[in-house]
Amino acid sequence: MSAPLAVVATMSAVTMGVLAAEPERSDTNLLASSSTSQSISSAGSASASDIGVGASSGGAAPRGRDEIVSRSQIRTAAKAEAAARKDISVDRQARRLAKKVDNTLWTIETLNLWDGPGEKAKKFGVVDALTKVSVTGRRQMGRAQVVVDGQSRWVTAAYLAQEKPKPEPEPKEPAGPSLGGACANGSSIDAGRASLYEIHDAVCANWPAITSYGTWRSDGEHGQGRAIDIMVSGQTGWDIAEFLRANYAALGIEYIIYSQQMWSVERSGEGWRGMSDRGSTTANHYDHVHVTVY
Repeated sequence: MSAPLAVVATMSAVTMGVLAAEPERSDTNLLASSSTSQSISSAGSASASDIGVGASSGGAAPRGRDEIVSRSQIRTAAKAEAAARKDISVDRQARRLAKKVDNTLWTIETLNLWDGPGEKAKKFGVVDALTKVSVTGRRQMGRAQVVVDGQSRWVTAAYLAQEKPKPEPEPKEPAGPSLGGACANGSSIDAGRASLYEIHDAVCANWPAITSYGTWRSDGEHGQGRAIDIMVSGQTGWDIAEFLRANYAALGIEYIIYSQQMWSVERSGEGWRGMSDRGSTTANHYDHVHVTVY
């Protein structure tokens, strides 16, 4: 409210200045002044330098030469004073209404503050979300009158609430695959190492859509009962391969092959290594993840 009061003080000062100004002299006085000036000029007793000294010595300016306040300035100041008084009256009335209603509401969003409810209202900043504001009970055109810092303001009524809204929890990232869990899709394997059963259960629990696994075969590690093929392709195959690589120690894994790439414990520092073309999709392990355990 300091700005409206300053305007009122300014208007009062302007008005007093106008009333204190000396009225214009009569024609007789003007003629007398003219005659006196001519006498001084003809006498030649005052030089230009003397006049300069007198002006610079702080001598008073001739009376009647004070700065003139125009009528338009007076009207402008009067309008400003009237507007300031109106704002003060509106703020005072809003505070009285808020005190009478004795109710506060919470803002559920950051809201614009307006000086009125109409479409031509002026914006005066914002009020933060989760702020308690006093209300007057007046509502117009979808806006509610509130009192902020002792001043009357209007906000969108739909974003006011009786209870303080609870902040929305931070979204949780979806949990990734993990060890443990039970296989519930009915699949099973027959293998020669306990760790292969653990691999099957972990993959089945996290990717229940996969139901096809290969273990015993006559060649190589499959014939030794220490290898398993997980029949999968595409990105899901890579998800499984990376999951198994991340948990190789817990699952007793020696190496993994998928999509013509190989990772082994012995050369783990090299990451996935490319393999030569073996001539077919299956031979190049594009349609299954091969896992060998110790």
